[in-house]
Amino acid sequence: MLAHIRRLFVYDDWANREVLGAIRMAGCAGGPLKRMSHVLSAERLWLERMKGVGQTFAVWPDFSWQQCEAQADELAQLWKEFLSPADEAELALPVRYRNSKGESFTSQKEDVLLHVITHSAYHRGQIAAEMRAAGFSPAYTDFIHAVRQGFVE
Repeated sequence: MLAHIRRLFVYDDWANREVLGAIRMAGCAGGPLKRMSHVLSAERLWLERMKGVGQTFAVWPDFSWQQCEAQADELAQLWKEFLSPADEAELALPVRYRNSKGESFTSQKEDVLLHVITHSAYHRGQIAAEMRAAGFSPAYTDFIHAVRQGFVE
């Protein structure tokens, strides 16, 4: 399972960068950039929760395109560092955290990691729909496309 999760994070990094590229090419800030800022901030927030450290950014920050790109670069490295030494047994370990409302929860690491991937994919889909509705071409970020094109092994 750990190898699969690592592979999903490679896909996630690729998909985030594809969406950022499409946003940049279209020159559309507003909603798509705001959602992408949220994706990146939320990914960092979940990583910080699993590490037991404080929250760096607001859940819905106002990042510029350049700030998003910098965050994507940094997050790719941070996730790699977090997942590299992990082993299968760690996936079942509990993570205790508070959500943005201050409510306490405990979840397994595996569930948190899968949540990060699906949460980001959900919002990338919203970005694609919003870009299409505005007459722009969104990024094609389907997982199978990434695999077929060799972006994810």
